[in-house]
Amino acid sequence: MASEQRSRERAADHAGTTSDDEAPWADLEMAVPTDRDHASVVALVECALVELTHEAVGAVFVSRQFGRSTRTQYVAADDVGEQFQKRHFDDRLGWHETTVPRRTVRDELITQLTRSVSTPAEGAGERAASEPDTFVVKPVRELRTP
Repeated sequence: MASEQRSRERAADHAGTTSDDEAPWADLEMAVPTDRDHASVVALVECALVELTHEAVGAVFVSRQFGRSTRTQYVAADDVGEQFQKRHFDDRLGWHETTVPRRTVRDELITQLTRSVSTPAEGAGERAASEPDTFVVKPVRELRTP
């Protein structure tokens, strides 16, 4: 739990050191796989969760595999930041929406952002032929919706 407190402090420091003409969430983005260490990924996720709670922004994770993509969006569902709307889109199955607690969002994002290049279920050449997975925080008005 001490690591969560340090992550929140880093998020607050990040927000306080950003210039007035740049949104605090503007640089919250990365490609997966990443060379960031686990603590850095956790800090990025904590910063994103703070911004989702305080700004009209959403976090988007896009996973691309040969011939298929999925998009998961997280948007704060309350002003306290304890509930988030999760919108998941699979190009084969369509959209699915649910409300999830902050802890679930945090855990899912950390898991997604710390994944390796491929999983055993993927073919050897499939991942190499596709674009990297991406994570980004962007204004809610720019999120794709059903």
